[in-house]
Amino acid sequence: MVAQTYLAYDYPLLSAFWTMLWFFLLVMWFVLLFRVVLDVFRDDSMSGWGKAGWLVFLVVLPFLGVLVYLIARGKDMGRREVAQARAQQQAFDSYIRRTAAEGGRHSSTDELVRLSEMRTRGDITDEEFRRAKDLVLSDHTASGRPATAADARSAAPAHRP
Repeated sequence: MVAQTYLAYDYPLLSAFWTMLWFFLLVMWFVLLFRVVLDVFRDDSMSGWGKAGWLVFLVVLPFLGVLVYLIARGKDMGRREVAQARAQQQAFDSYIRRTAAEGGRHSSTDELVRLSEMRTRGDITDEEFRRAKDLVLSDHTASGRPATAADARSAAPAHRP
């Protein structure tokens, strides 16, 4: 028995396009099916029995189930998608604002390094450095906010040799 071998010219160009179209439609079908399943789980207004019913319908009759779901709940599906995108954007924006606000603050280590540099340059005396270091390490000033080198400098006595 001789096995039949197919060569590239045995598969016409139109058949290749037809195969690519079917492959594309199959991929799109799975994307749509998974979006519908995710939307069933995302919907907080639907009861557990409703979600179970839709999932059984989608598993038993997937093509009809997706078509009926899109007709019956397609508009709400889009609204939930938009609401989730807005919620994610608001969470991202609040994270950026919070991070940017914290970026202006300096840690006590940074303040101690600045104080040490000021003492090495001779801008403050050893006594001023000690008082400023105590302020920074206590991590609170009279106003309740973290101490900074500027606060320590203003708290130090104004005498200069």
